[in-house]
Amino acid sequence: MIDLYYWTTPNGHKVSIFLEEAGLDYRIVPVHIGKGEQFAPAFLKIAPNNRIPAIVDHAPADAGEPIALFESGAILEYLADKSGKFLPRETRARFNVLQWLYWQMGGVGPMAGQNHHFVRYAPEPIPYAIDRYVKETARLYGVLDRQLAGRDYVAGEYSIADMAIYPWAKLWKMQQQKLEDFPNMAAWLERIDARPAVQRAYALVEQVNADPQALLSAEARRLLFGQ
Repeated sequence: MIDLYYWTTPNGHKVSIFLEEAGLDYRIVPVHIGKGEQFAPAFLKIAPNNRIPAIVDHAPADAGEPIALFESGAILEYLADKSGKFLPRETRARFNVLQWLYWQMGGVGPMAGQNHHFVRYAPEPIPYAIDRYVKETARLYGVLDRQLAGRDYVAGEYSIADMAIYPWAKLWKMQQQKLEDFPNMAAWLERIDARPAVQRAYALVEQVNADPQALLSAEARRLLFGQ
């Protein structure tokens, strides 16, 4: 059994998608980041950076003590190795997937995250910051669109790279992007939208957080951004 410490953010969705796709037994442990639950001492023992997602695997492959992990990319790589799914073992194919996973972790996530902050959460509009991150998000999606030309998925076969990128790219409208600028990405989004496991993962949103405005309150902003 795997405990998934989760909230309904793009990084949270990455891991719930994998668990549904792989058919691994798991349970959701909600961590309401708008109420400061990410600062609870018990959670910090698992995720010292006070960010979701995190997991505890109670049945690791070595049959030893439970393994706790934070950082969504590390979690995806660990679960792929544990299950033998969505990450090839052959060197060339494996690192083709991993380079796109790390591209998301180092590029799309941080840049789109700043896009979200300045477009949606900042206490006042800062035109330079909005323009900077909207344009950088567009540049990154251009890279993705070119990679997807002639491919169904980012690294050829469906993989943890797709699972990592999709929850961020899915929010293109909020990021002030034009989907018609990225036709290959648009087709890829539709392809992943249609996957039953992805639909099950996103159905968790209603169970865990039925309020889409939960992170927009003054208290949530204070906890998340020190505002």
